[in-house]
Amino acid sequence: MSDEREQLPEIALRMHDPRVADARGRLLGDQNIAAEDLEGTIRVMNALFLWREAERRVSEASRRFMRLGESDMKALRYAIIMADQGRHVTARDLAEHLSISSASVTKLLDRLEAGGHIRRTPHPTDRRALAIVVAEETREAAEATVGREHARRFRAAAALTPDERDIVIRFLGALSDTSEAGWVGPTS
Repeated sequence: MSDEREQLPEIALRMHDPRVADARGRLLGDQNIAAEDLEGTIRVMNALFLWREAERRVSEASRRFMRLGESDMKALRYAIIMADQGRHVTARDLAEHLSISSASVTKLLDRLEAGGHIRRTPHPTDRRALAIVVAEETREAAEATVGREHARRFRAAAALTPDERDIVIRFLGALSDTSEAGWVGPTS
């Protein structure tokens, strides 16, 4: 983590300091946070920033390596997981999973098929549907990139004590609750 900090401009980390980002107090107001608590909170925000940057870099590198877009990667991951569970994935399943239209799924599948990442085969139990099968080479590439990264993250979470996991879960849940909660868009 210290190597990553050295590569970032100082302002990138200081932007989480309300004394810099909200110098006029319009967003946070007068919080009267003790200096020690303020520094600790800024360290948490910086750690989240570094995590998001690392996540962005890994996703970008994986998509670049596999020459795929974000929706393509999500579709492949879903199809691989379902296949590992012995389930057959259809275009309808992907549309529901990705929350996109059937026309968009068709384009996505056409793209993946043209790239040799999937093939459409007759569904074994529904003669009206086609099953989506991920190519073995694509599966191996996904496991070597996204899969391996997920395994490292899982090990990091597993290394926490139960109490630490509860704290992280509560914290991330509270962060999730802030997203879009009060967002009404810019006022005109």
